[in-house]
Amino acid sequence: MKQVEIKRAFESFLRKRSLKLTPQRARIFDRAFATHEHFTAEQLYAWLASQPGPRVSRATVYRTLGLLLDGEFMKSLDVGRGELVYEHVLGHGHHDHMVCLDCGRIEEFHDQRIETLQEEAALKKGFELVKHDHRLIGYCRACVAKRKKSAAGAREARAPAAPAAPR
Repeated sequence: MKQVEIKRAFESFLRKRSLKLTPQRARIFDRAFATHEHFTAEQLYAWLASQPGPRVSRATVYRTLGLLLDGEFMKSLDVGRGELVYEHVLGHGHHDHMVCLDCGRIEEFHDQRIETLQEEAALKKGFELVKHDHRLIGYCRACVAKRKKSAAGAREARAPAAPAAPR
C-alpha cells in the first residue's frame, strides 16, 4: 500500500471520528511514514521541531500517535527503556523483534516455524488467534562481542601478577 493511499485511509479514519487531517497531523503522519526506522515520540517531536512547517506541539505528536495506533496504521513496541518505540505497519508484512538491552538496536525478523508453533498452541487451547507480538530481549552481536572483550579484560586485571624471575 502506497503512502498516499495510507494517508487517505487515515483521513477517512479521522472523519469517522469527527476529526480532520489538520496541517499538524499531516506533518506528523508524513514524517512518521518517511522513516523505516523505529522511533520514539520524542524523536518524532525533535524531527518536526528541526524542520520547517506548521508548528507541532509535543501533545499533538502524542495524540496523533495514539490515533495512528487506534487505526492500526502504526504499532508501538515496549523495548524496556521507559518509552515506547513506533513503526508504521500498514503495507508491511508481519514481523517480530529482537531488542538489544545494551545499545537498544531493534532487529526485525520473521520465522515461519515460530508462527506455526504459535498457531498450533492456540488451536490446542481452543484459542482463536487474531494477532500477536513476539519480542526477544537480549544482546546483539556487536554488544556480545564488547561484553566478551570487557569480561576478558576484567579477568586479566584481576589475575595475580606472575612472580618476578630471580636475578
